[in-house]
Amino acid sequence: MKFATFGTGGIGGFLGLKLSQGGFKVATIARGEHLRVIKDKGLSLISDGHEHTAKPWMATENVESVGPVDVIFLGVKGDNLRDAAEKCKPMVQEHTIVIPFLNGVEASSIISNILNPKNVGSGVAYISATISKPGTITQTGANQKFLIAETDNKLTKRITTLRQILNKCNVSSPATKDIQVDLWSKFIFFSALSGITAAARCNIGDILDNPELSKLFKGVITEAAELARASNIPVDIQVEINTWDFIQNLPREMRASTAIDLEKGNPLEINWTIGAVSRMSEALGITAPISQAIYSLLTPFKNG
Repeated sequence: MKFATFGTGGIGGFLGLKLSQGGFKVATIARGEHLRVIKDKGLSLISDGHEHTAKPWMATENVESVGPVDVIFLGVKGDNLRDAAEKCKPMVQEHTIVIPFLNGVEASSIISNILNPKNVGSGVAYISATISKPGTITQTGANQKFLIAETDNKLTKRITTLRQILNKCNVSSPATKDIQVDLWSKFIFFSALSGITAAARCNIGDILDNPELSKLFKGVITEAAELARASNIPVDIQVEINTWDFIQNLPREMRASTAIDLEKGNPLEINWTIGAVSRMSEALGITAPISQAIYSLLTPFKNG
């Protein structure tokens, strides 16, 4: 099978390296100095104090040079999604599946308006990884999990095969019963994590140690969960409890990519996370005042 990682950042880089190590052909779509280093020296991953390097089958900025592939992992920022989906077209053939690993819950529906819906799947990534320097991805903590499914949850041969390949390449890809619930559960968690670690310039340890930050975090969890239920997603109170329990077992130094982007002066994809909680709630006639306030605080930095 041939793979492409479009947006070879933390998620795409992790998957690209693991699949390359597993002997699969991977085209890494990247740009700038990051691309140059991958071409010259390969793609590196620093995880648990160890560094691993693999040379992908292809590293390029020119999507048309890749040709048709079997699987495309999309790891771009939400604001770049539509443009990326358009650029994927030369790599899409009849059986190709495009799996977006983006923050938020709107990616698959957006892509389905650009590509044939039969070529679009859904994905949820649980990993803390970022580009630490050109050509190098650094993973914080050892936890990693990648859920993939058809958008309608049907268990197809291509999903079964892809999960088997990922697991064989030391990428955890367990089965999922309802990808929409998984997407919204991640959205609930990440909206709180990204909004608060960015707005407060803090990490998980700070949130757990500060009662006021803890209260804010729980408030965003509640607002996002109420939005899920208003959107007919079967998210119960246990998801809210599990989300708060979950962060207490994460590395204390961990923070969202949004906070890292803010520190680096990069654009923030808040329109698809904390901003989406506010925007989608308003569209459904429900209130999300905490999410709206945090989004407002971050809007001056939205474009970097």
